[in-house]
Amino acid sequence: MCAYIAAFGTAVPEYRVPQADVQEAVRHMFGSRVPHLDRLLPIFEHGGIETRHFCVPLEWFLVPHTAEEKHRLFVEQAAALAERAVRRCLAGAGVEPSDVDHVLLVTTTGTATPSIDAYLCNRLSFRSDAKRTPIWGLGCAGGAAGLSRAYEYVKAFPKERCLLVAVELCSLTFIRNDASKSNLVATSLFADGAAAALVVGEEAFRRGETAAPRIVGTRSELWPDSLDVMGWDVTNDGLKVVFSKDIPTLVSQSMRGIVDRLIAPRGLADSDVETFALHPGGKKVLEAYEAALGLGAGALNASERVLRRYGNMSSATLLFVLEEAYGAASRPRNGSHGIAGALGPGFSSEMLLLEFNSGSAEGGKV
Repeated sequence: MCAYIAAFGTAVPEYRVPQADVQEAVRHMFGSRVPHLDRLLPIFEHGGIETRHFCVPLEWFLVPHTAEEKHRLFVEQAAALAERAVRRCLAGAGVEPSDVDHVLLVTTTGTATPSIDAYLCNRLSFRSDAKRTPIWGLGCAGGAAGLSRAYEYVKAFPKERCLLVAVELCSLTFIRNDASKSNLVATSLFADGAAAALVVGEEAFRRGETAAPRIVGTRSELWPDSLDVMGWDVTNDGLKVVFSKDIPTLVSQSMRGIVDRLIAPRGLADSDVETFALHPGGKKVLEAYEAALGLGAGALNASERVLRRYGNMSSATLLFVLEEAYGAASRPRNGSHGIAGALGPGFSSEMLLLEFNSGSAEGGKV
C-alpha cells in the first residue's frame, strides 16, 4: 500500500516585508542594547531571504506585547490563514470538505484549546464524524512528520482521505526584550504561513486522471542528547527561541547516512533520486545539505526560491517547497524518485521517499 499527495494549498498573511526593512527595525530596537550589533546585522543581508510575510505590520514589533495578547492573535490569525490554505488545497483536488475523513493539524508557534483544527471544522463544515489529530512541538520538522503520519493513516485505511494542515505564526513568538544572538538569528529567518496537503489512500486515488507524488516510504531519526539544539523556553513574555549554531554541522555529519537508510532498503542508489524538496532552515543549512549529499548546482532550487520569497515558516515551509517542486511548472519525470525532508526539535529528522505519477489528464476527483 502507498499514498498519494493529491493536492497542495498555501497561504501567507497580508503584510509583505522586505528583508532590508526588518534589518532596519532590528537596528532601531536593539542598537543600544547589543554590543557590536553592526557585526551581527549582515545575517539579514546574506541569509538568502528577500521578503517575508507577517500577520501583523512591522510597527507591531516595536513595542512589547503580553503572552495573552499573542495567544489571542494566534488563534484568530492561524484559523483564518489555515482556512485559506485548505480551501485552495481542496479546490485543487476537486473535493469538498465533506470528502475529508481525517484532519491532521501541525503547529508549534502557538497553542489553542480547542485546537485550530476544530476551528477549521466549523469554518469549512467538515463532516461531524471526521477524525482530528492535532500535533504540537515538532517545529520545522512538522510538515514532513505530518505527511508521514498521514501516509501511515491512509495505508491503514486505503479508501480514506487525510488532510494535513500546517500553520505557523513565527512572528508572534518575537520577544522585544530578548537581545540574545539566538533571537537575532531567528528574527532574520522566521516568518508566517500556512499550507495544506491532501493525502489519499490507494483505493481513493483515481489513477490516470491526476498528476501527483506518491509516498513510498518514510524515516524518522532522533539524535540522542540533543535536546538543547532547537526549541522553546516558555517565559512570561511567551515562547523564547532556542537555536543552536551547530545545526549545519549536524546536517553535514549525519544526513548522508540518513538518506542511505531511507533509500537503500528499497534498492535505490543516489543516482536514482532526481528531486530534492528539503526544508530551507536557512542558507547555511541548505549549503550543509548540498555538501553532505554531494548535490550539484540547482538541485535545491525549489528550497532556495521558497526561502528567498517567504523565509522560514517552520512546519509549513516544506509544503511550500513540495508545491514548488511538484507543481505544474516543474513536474518531474514520470516514475522518478524524490526525497522530502526537514529537521526539528528533539533534535530530529523526518524524511520521505517519493515517486512521481504523471497522470494522463487534468482534473478529476481524488
